[in-house]
Amino acid sequence: MKNKFSLTKLLSFMMVIIVAIGLVGCGSDTNDEPKTKSDKKQNDFTTSTIETKFGNIEIKEEPKRIVALGWGDAETALALGVEPVGASDWLAFGGEGVGPWLKGAYKTAPTILGTMELDYEQIASLEPDLILDVRSSGDQERYNRLSEIATTIGVPEGGDSYLTSYQQQVQMIAKALGKEKEGEQLLKDVDTAFEKAKEEYPQFTDKTVAVGAYTSEGWGAYVNGDSRVDFMTKLGFTNKKEIETLANGDFYVKVADEQLELLDADFTVILPIWVDTKEVTGNALYQKIPSVADGRSMIIDGDYANAFSSGTAPALLWAIDQLPSMFNKALQGEE
Repeated sequence: MKNKFSLTKLLSFMMVIIVAIGLVGCGSDTNDEPKTKSDKKQNDFTTSTIETKFGNIEIKEEPKRIVALGWGDAETALALGVEPVGASDWLAFGGEGVGPWLKGAYKTAPTILGTMELDYEQIASLEPDLILDVRSSGDQERYNRLSEIATTIGVPEGGDSYLTSYQQQVQMIAKALGKEKEGEQLLKDVDTAFEKAKEEYPQFTDKTVAVGAYTSEGWGAYVNGDSRVDFMTKLGFTNKKEIETLANGDFYVKVADEQLELLDADFTVILPIWVDTKEVTGNALYQKIPSVADGRSMIIDGDYANAFSSGTAPALLWAIDQLPSMFNKALQGEE
């Protein structure tokens, strides 16, 4: 009898221990709580519809693996707090494919992809659930091939030939990523920065500007709708109307050597593209442009040119902080 009682007590004690261990195990299971939080975050994502040239695109679930292919699309996603797994490096920054204004923004470096010519198999290998091609050519075949890989946000109506504005770019990408509040704040920051710069330099207002470029193929000029010209007009400048008359729906018009005085304005800005700056400064025709001869011109190169050309919200914030004071000195003919 004594042995039976002891055995019963022992079995009961063991059952208590087993149940207790089970309860402790349930209480300390670190896998359950994060899963619940993750599910909640997923459920909090609001279905959104983005209007594009290719129709309305519906995003029903929060994208996790984003490939950003359009000009500056990766920078915009990063500025909104989302890291693309793949990105195009349009300005050949190298490394992570972003300028100094976003240095250190990536925790995990993206796979760098092509720009105008894409390796579709490489893109598919990244297993994206969303592709951003918001500022691009607007080519139908390109869009069709990307859409076969994953849901793709293409250019907005009228955004062909890289004419998507930075406002449209931020709004569309923010909506697709569920970051609309962050997008609104980013645009407010840019507007505020432009307003302050324009107030600080009222002498820019109504001055004509010619924003030109020199490449291995010769001279050219940018027109309204291009991010470079838009930057200048937001500071108060007016793009030279004779350049605007040559616009044919693209963001850039070619300028023949014999037409080079077309780049003469109250203020002339030149960007060397894939050529050494000395090829511009040493060009006899360039030196004869009246605004250049008078010292009312400026060559933008290096990081300044990249920020000026990028036209993304984070690059604009950096450029607004750097360039207006330089423009003012050049406009006054100061070194």
